[in-house]
Amino acid sequence: MIELLPDWLSSWLGPDGIDTLKYLTNGKHMAWYASVQYTLIAAFLGAALALLFGLLGAAMKFSKVAPLRWIGNIYTTMVRGVPDVLFLLFFPLALEQLAELVMAYMYCSSEDLATATGWPLCKDAQWFLSTTEYLFMACLSFGIVYGAFAANVIYGAMQAVPKGQLEAAQAFGFTEKQVFWRFRVRQMWVYALPGLSNVWLLLLKATSLLSLLQITDIVAWADRLGAPNYLAMAGLVHPDWRWKYYLVLFIFYILMTMLSERFFGALQARASRGMVRNN
Repeated sequence: MIELLPDWLSSWLGPDGIDTLKYLTNGKHMAWYASVQYTLIAAFLGAALALLFGLLGAAMKFSKVAPLRWIGNIYTTMVRGVPDVLFLLFFPLALEQLAELVMAYMYCSSEDLATATGWPLCKDAQWFLSTTEYLFMACLSFGIVYGAFAANVIYGAMQAVPKGQLEAAQAFGFTEKQVFWRFRVRQMWVYALPGLSNVWLLLLKATSLLSLLQITDIVAWADRLGAPNYLAMAGLVHPDWRWKYYLVLFIFYILMTMLSERFFGALQARASRGMVRNN
């Protein structure tokens, strides 16, 4: 890659600049740049699941069936009180051990089950999770946790829709389902988007926890690359540079926040088209 640089750029960078560029484009740094995909996948897929769980949770809270209302209230109340880092660690571990327990009864002999002293109960019951599987479980954990926040926001936004408009729709002959979907849900987004943008930013920040699930994401690579690097043949390559790499991550998340604010601003303007709101 360095050889492809034009002569004017090589002369402008000089020997020190060329060495720095070589360092920033070596294999480890390219892997760091590629690991951004894990952060983006976790953020967008987790947000999609959170929105889905949020809509389901809000619908349950509006349900006329008492057990469904109880489930919706429990979901939005209790899950919001659990720290996301604990849920992120608990859910994948619980799912992994549950799967290994099922595999143990399927593949382990009765003698192995009777004499087992550790976990898994036998070698055939061990489930080796890949990065993709850990990433999917992380997205599901984000969806469940932040779906509770989204459900509370959506439920409040639905209640904020003026009741007079809903009553007027019923007076014009719309059915209850039509009133819900064409009026309540349609106008709900205007009130929900500011709160949902906050939920998105909370979820985006939580993606920095992916390394806790053995996913080599941008935070894990920043720690590895910035740690003091000592080689027996070359001596100390560089001291502790972690603050420099964390500063890059700081700028990355700030840029993501700025883009998110513009995106939600555009959504808010689009959702407000054709609607009259009292000032």
